[in-house]
Amino acid sequence: MKYLCLVYYDENKMQQLTQQEWDSLNRECMDCVEGLTQGGHFLDGAPLLSTETATTLRMRDNKPLVTDGPFAETKEQLAGFYMLEARDMNEALRLAEKIPPARYGCVEIRPIRELLAQDNSR
Repeated sequence: MKYLCLVYYDENKMQQLTQQEWDSLNRECMDCVEGLTQGGHFLDGAPLLSTETATTLRMRDNKPLVTDGPFAETKEQLAGFYMLEARDMNEALRLAEKIPPARYGCVEIRPIRELLAQDNSR
């Protein structure tokens, strides 16, 4: 089963890291991905740029409403994601424990809902 691990942390606190601390964290993340890949669990993932680069789209009355910034003001911001393959939620939790930025914020783990392909043969 596929699980999406959403990594959140407080961007303001992360900006206080020294360049050496930031580089070390990034190396840990790359090592984590390598280990998850070797174990056959890593499917995809990516870090995100800061929320100041975000744009939010809402459709209202069939018209787009576009605003700068993330969809909500929160204490912690979405920083990236890991898409993992795991037997069940317990294994997904065990794998997510290895995600280094969890020390700075949290990792939300959600099962992926598989969509059924439409049967176009009719």
